[in-house]
Amino acid sequence: MDTTLIKLGGAYNIVLIVFHLMFWRLFDWRSDLRSLTFLNRAVMQVLNISLIAVFVIFAYISLAHTDELLTTCLGRTMLAGMALFWAARTVQQAVFFKLRTWASRAFLGFFGLGCALYAVPLVL
Repeated sequence: MDTTLIKLGGAYNIVLIVFHLMFWRLFDWRSDLRSLTFLNRAVMQVLNISLIAVFVIFAYISLAHTDELLTTCLGRTMLAGMALFWAARTVQQAVFFKLRTWASRAFLGFFGLGCALYAVPLVL
């Protein structure tokens, strides 16, 4: 079950890669970000691209090094880091998006799932 959860974590991150690659179109960033200063516009896009890179790394490690994540100190540290990343993102959802809409609450659950996919194999 542990390896299955970690592999599902890899697939989970691939879904997020695709989602974040669509941000420019989904959120009409070409026109919407024009209202920001040059610096803030650049920061938004660089942060998004950096997150995509993190998701690529998480997905690759989850799918290609599943056994090492479970059996080595470095692997378990990576599992803890990935679980903490998603735990922090879950908290940020509540803080910044206020959970006023069904979509915000759905994302809260989605990010909690990301945390569980890595935390459960770590503690079992």
